[in-house]
Amino acid sequence: MSSPDLILASASPRRLELLTTIDVVACACPVDLDETPHVDEPARDYVMRLAREKALAGQQAAGSELPVLGGDTALSVDGQILGKPESDDQARAWLRNLSGRSHQVISAVAVTGPAGLLEACVISDVHFRLMEEAEINAYVASGEGRDKAGGYALQGRAAMFVSRIEGSWSGIVGLPLCETAQLLARQGVTPWLTGNELTGNESIRGGAS
Repeated sequence: MSSPDLILASASPRRLELLTTIDVVACACPVDLDETPHVDEPARDYVMRLAREKALAGQQAAGSELPVLGGDTALSVDGQILGKPESDDQARAWLRNLSGRSHQVISAVAVTGPAGLLEACVISDVHFRLMEEAEINAYVASGEGRDKAGGYALQGRAAMFVSRIEGSWSGIVGLPLCETAQLLARQGVTPWLTGNELTGNESIRGGAS
């Protein structure tokens, strides 16, 4: 295996797989954080806070000079934040609520490195067709959505429920690759390039770590 380009502060196989699509080799270093939303915390603030906390905790735990990436994804519907379902009953209730309507998927990424702490957030709209109760029951029974935000996986069987998306497909899956690649480039991680130089994007915020 090639030497890692960065440390991923997560055990998420989806984020690892997404990183490999842009030729980034990551070493997983999961961190244990309390992911409970704060009282009245907006969904965007929530995912960005967790992405930052994961990146900083991963940096401390790894003790490495490699950049550290933290990411978080959550759903928002009717002002409610949906993380990973705690039970199949909760997953069924969530899917019934998502049926026949749209919801938002908020995905944040933060990267520590030579440029300090850089972060970005992407909000996408996902539209579900009406789902039959039998479909919801069968999907939940499959177990596919048990460890997924909102209780479903766009890259899996749940794709048959999605009539339209507006935004970042990779962000919905768990890591917005367009923004992630720009953050990594600013931290000096550019394995996909052959001598080209990438500049920062004004929509991406950076600050001192």
